[in-house]
Amino acid sequence: MAPPITLHYPLGILSSTTLSHFHKRTNALLMAATITAAQAGTAISTPHTSSSSYVAGIKRSSRPRAAPQAHDWCSSMPPLAARRARACAARAAEGALLGGVTAPVAQQLRIAVGDREILLETGEIGRQAGGAVMVTDGETMLYTTACADEDSSSDGSFAPLQVNYTERFSAAGRTSGGFLKREGRPKDHEVLVARLIDRPIRPMIQSGWTHSTQVLTWVMSYDGTHSPEPLAITAAGAALALSDVPLRSAVAGARVALLPGRGFVVNPTVEEMEGSTLDMVIAGTSEAVLMIEGFCDFLTDEQMLEEPGILPTQVRVARLLYSGFLPDSNRLLHPDASHAAIQAVRCGHDAIRTMCVAIDEWAAKLGKPKRTSSLLLPPEGLDDTIRAMIGQQIEEGYRSTPSKQERGELFGALRQQVRDALVLPAAASPQQPQQPQQQQDDSNGAAEKRYAYPTVSMALKRVESAIMRRLVLEAGFRADGRGVADVRPIWSRAAVLPRTHGSVLFTRGETQALAVTTLGCNRSAQRIDSMSVEDEEQRFYLQYSFPPSSVGETGRTGAPGRREVGHGNLAERALLPVVPDEASFPYTIRVESTITESNGSSSMASVCGGCLSMLDAGVPLKRMVAGVAMGLILEADGRFVVLTDILGSEDALGDMDFKVAGDGQGITAFQMDIKVEGITLDILQTALEAAGNGRRHILAEMERCSPAPRATLSQYAPRIRQMTVPLDKVGMAIGPGGRTIRQIEEATGVDMQIDGDTGFVTLKGDTEEACAQAEALLKGLVSDPEVGTVYRGCKVTSVMPFGAFVEVLPKREGLLHVSEWGYSHVRNVADVVKEGDLVDVMVLEVQDSGKIKLSRKSVLQADGVPAPPPSAADSGGDSGGSSPRSGGRGAPKAVPEEGKVYRGCRITQIMPFGAFVEVLPRVEGLVHVSEWSAAFTRNIADDAAIGDTVDVLVLEAPQGGKMRLSRKAVAAAEAAAAAAGIPADSSGGAKGGVAAAVAGSDSDKENEDPVEVAV
Repeated sequence: MAPPITLHYPLGILSSTTLSHFHKRTNALLMAATITAAQAGTAISTPHTSSSSYVAGIKRSSRPRAAPQAHDWCSSMPPLAARRARACAARAAEGALLGGVTAPVAQQLRIAVGDREILLETGEIGRQAGGAVMVTDGETMLYTTACADEDSSSDGSFAPLQVNYTERFSAAGRTSGGFLKREGRPKDHEVLVARLIDRPIRPMIQSGWTHSTQVLTWVMSYDGTHSPEPLAITAAGAALALSDVPLRSAVAGARVALLPGRGFVVNPTVEEMEGSTLDMVIAGTSEAVLMIEGFCDFLTDEQMLEEPGILPTQVRVARLLYSGFLPDSNRLLHPDASHAAIQAVRCGHDAIRTMCVAIDEWAAKLGKPKRTSSLLLPPEGLDDTIRAMIGQQIEEGYRSTPSKQERGELFGALRQQVRDALVLPAAASPQQPQQPQQQQDDSNGAAEKRYAYPTVSMALKRVESAIMRRLVLEAGFRADGRGVADVRPIWSRAAVLPRTHGSVLFTRGETQALAVTTLGCNRSAQRIDSMSVEDEEQRFYLQYSFPPSSVGETGRTGAPGRREVGHGNLAERALLPVVPDEASFPYTIRVESTITESNGSSSMASVCGGCLSMLDAGVPLKRMVAGVAMGLILEADGRFVVLTDILGSEDALGDMDFKVAGDGQGITAFQMDIKVEGITLDILQTALEAAGNGRRHILAEMERCSPAPRATLSQYAPRIRQMTVPLDKVGMAIGPGGRTIRQIEEATGVDMQIDGDTGFVTLKGDTEEACAQAEALLKGLVSDPEVGTVYRGCKVTSVMPFGAFVEVLPKREGLLHVSEWGYSHVRNVADVVKEGDLVDVMVLEVQDSGKIKLSRKSVLQADGVPAPPPSAADSGGDSGGSSPRSGGRGAPKAVPEEGKVYRGCRITQIMPFGAFVEVLPRVEGLVHVSEWSAAFTRNIADDAAIGDTVDVLVLEAPQGGKMRLSRKAVAAAEAAAAAAGIPADSSGGAKGGVAAAVAGSDSDKENEDPVEVAV
């Protein structure tokens, strides 16, 4: 043990507190010294006023001294890191004081990435895992573990790796909005991130590893600023580097964005990504890039070369891929490669190289020894034995059997022949060591070697791969007889399924996709509820299905697997740039791609089929998009061949899978997985040029689709209209408890959706007419009448002598005055229209009080209806003429005389306040309810009806004004005349008697002319 040291501290600290809480009052210097001394095995002595004693391994000195000024060793750290460091120091100090056993302390690694640092920690959390890492960027924290089973569980033909990625809602301070609050089945986004982690890590696990390996990642804290996806790749690579899993080299990941005015940025923030024109995730080691995945818009090579010396704000991956993926300052660049593309790759890989070098050094100091002794290595001579047995037959099969099924049957028989000769008996365990066993041959007594089943299977795969690669490299010959740059034959047929909105059967060789497009409203949108996104709607999505029958096998069906989610996302992102925006095409678009046959690149077949099916559904795509998968055969001596439109076997046995989607000039999506190191700029340039040629060929074949896509909406597709309701009218549009919406839906059969926060309305109906009717009803409900606007088909709600009340908008009525009916004079609107009739009116005025003045005559003028000549004017006609009884506009009009009685006058209309009576032809007056009878009358309708005749006295007849009549005065006059003994004439009238009685005249006026009686 090292000699003890003495640490002096102010006496007031210890004397003012109990010894059990000593660590809570010590300063930062004491905490740091305690950790350092405990790690070095050095005793710590401190001064104390009491006698010498030993407590918790700390020797107290009896001679106090003044303590030096302590330096706050946490002052230079970020606040979060400083708090955690002080807490660790406090726990370590407590452990030293209470028995010498220290609390777990995190070993930290800080790496500068971009404009900030990321922090990796191990040793405090998850100490029983094979490797455990907590990675921090800002306040985003991920916890990753890597573990491997002790027993073998695989035959060594593939890496038994499982990767899970989980985003916890609690990391963002949220709880799931669904019914189940606990995280369960991985969401699509989590599956996609897990694939981003898996793809670069899997090829870096040494061949022959047979122990089941699991990498688990949880997002424990999310600040909404720093994206967790690239951190997850780095954390997984660090955890595996620290574990006993034989990883060749550390793996790290980064995201590269291109920001206007700033250039390329590594690991941009979420806010910065919103303004980025490039989204690229790159992963690799310190020596090479293993995976790149990105999405972008279209950009031509000519646009990229317009200003090669300036970083353009619209740089896309089309040029990015020309720059190569092995950053090397000594490498000569292709003349067409832009400076921006070079910087994009180098920027991302420089950050990855820095991280990987630091992680490798960290793992060398803290990591566990690798379990390389359990690797299942191929036995010597087995490949040569198999090649001698069936090598010639395999080569002949490749040359003579282009069909996948026939070739599979032939190779299956050859494989069985090898297994019968070289595999151990069934009683032997398939997990036997790879050392061959000697068995006696009964025929000739010679001893032959036999191997475990997995060992022979792996050797068969290596032999087949070598033969296939040699045929491609030396003869340019492929398994189906094509040249290296040829695309398989293509057939496509639209309108395959009659009742779907759009459907296409796309066939490329032995790969076939049945794509179906379904249109709907926003209720059909894909809802997303995740840690970072709350209740977001996705109006375009593609769902990919790969049933086992597509390759002639049986297997699990049901929920999509990880491969299906990944392939569907790639095809979806490839088509997204050509989908019209919601303003021009207000539909939710769902594309389903069912793979009915598969022999290579079914995801790119989904891109082609999905594009054609959307055209068949009437979606106005901005342009057509196609996809192609490229492969690579690369030998150690530098020879290589790029393959266009690879088969399934070429994907499995080749060195690269490079999928590119776009049109003839630009790229929309790409995905590249590299299985070997050493890919150069020339190789990738060749691959990209071949991919462009392949896409142009496929697009030309898609143009020949027969029958061609309809390019119009199907008769079975819904019709959708959108409008916006003023926020102050949303309540009126919805109605109490949604009553107004239900009424419109029942009347028109249209499904209505109103967003109460924005006033945005979506109408979905079976026909355009139904949608238009619902839109008109809703507009009329929430709109205010506009002056000068013509409203057609408006219902007449009531008719008055002076005009008609017309419902212009729902629950909004206006007055159509008699003078605004037509060109010619109309004496009574009731002669030309009745309640319930429909008329066209124009709004003349909307008063502040809400009263609306309407005109039918202005509509006639606006519609160009000429005014009729005076001689042909006809009241009440569509042209607005005068009444037929008027005798024309020039006929004289009689004027009633005040004080005269008119008998047998017809009642034309009864209102609650009185009755209108026609005194003379075309001349009416009002008998008020108070002038009906001497007795109290509540309602004239109780005593008379329209059409009845009555006797009335003209009380007042102003020129051009309203005429007042009285029936009560006639009755009173008749009673007075009878009392005076004035007899009535034989016709029922009076020879001036009634008039005289009313006027108060004497008997000398009985010879006056009788009063006029209306006929």
